[in-house]
Amino acid sequence: MDAGAAVVAASLLIDDEPIDAAQVRAGSPRAGFVALDETDGRQIGVWEHSPGTSTDVEADEVFVVVAGTGLLEFTEPALSPVELRPGVIVRLTEGMHTVWTVRETLRKVYIA
Repeated sequence: MDAGAAVVAASLLIDDEPIDAAQVRAGSPRAGFVALDETDGRQIGVWEHSPGTSTDVEADEVFVVVAGTGLLEFTEPALSPVELRPGVIVRLTEGMHTVWTVRETLRKVYIA
């Protein structure tokens, strides 16, 4: 994304694909992302996950939810779950094991 350019995160077109079956716990969730900037080992982008439940092992990241609802659970380390809704900001660290239960298509802007 060029300096001075603007985009509405909630309406950005994101190509998605099915999440690997080994990571799916419920439903048929799909996910995808668009990288907006990749500079100095950092990536800024927009990520989306459709309704369903999946697991992941995280990278270092900070994100803000811009659309949708869900629950983010931490299985390793065991931490309190976070209700996800627009405006919520979360920090993840590399190696965290998570469970994403998405009720309404979730979209986040992230810096990793």
